[in-house]
Amino acid sequence: MALTILGWREWISLPDLGIDGIKAKIDTGARSSSLHAFDIQAIDINGEQWVEFKVHPQQHQTNTTVPCRARIKDYRQVTDSGGHRSMRYVIETTINIGAEQFTAEMTLADRSQMMFRMLVGRTAMKSRYTVDPGRSYCASQKPPRTAGTI
Repeated sequence: MALTILGWREWISLPDLGIDGIKAKIDTGARSSSLHAFDIQAIDINGEQWVEFKVHPQQHQTNTTVPCRARIKDYRQVTDSGGHRSMRYVIETTINIGAEQFTAEMTLADRSQMMFRMLVGRTAMKSRYTVDPGRSYCASQKPPRTAGTI
C-alpha cells in the first residue's frame, strides 16, 4: 500500500473541535502533535474530566477565536524543541488531511509565538504518510473561509 505524500505544511481540519481549517507544520522531528490553545480549563462533566479551551486558528492573527471542548485523555510532561519541559493536557480528536480522516492524540499548548498554530507529529503520521520536505500542500488545499478557518 502506497502512503500518501505530505508536504512540510498542510491544511488540516479538526471537525470535533469546530475548526474548519488550520495551517499545520508537518514535523517528523516531533513525537506528538500539538495545537495552539489558551484559556485552558479542566472541568468535570458527569464524573469525566474534560478540558475547555480556545483556539486562534489563523496564523499571525487573533481576530478569530474558536471555543473548544474535549475529553482529557492524559496530562503529561512534554519536552519542546528547545528542551523545555511542561505539563500539557492531551486530547484525542479527529483530524482531516485532504481526503483522509483519522483520530490522533494532540497536546494543548500556547503556540502563539510559533510560526504554526498546529504541529502534526510522527506518531499521528506513522503508517499513513510519507513527507516530502521540499513540497507544500501535497494532500490538502486551502479551505473556503469560514469562522473557524484561516
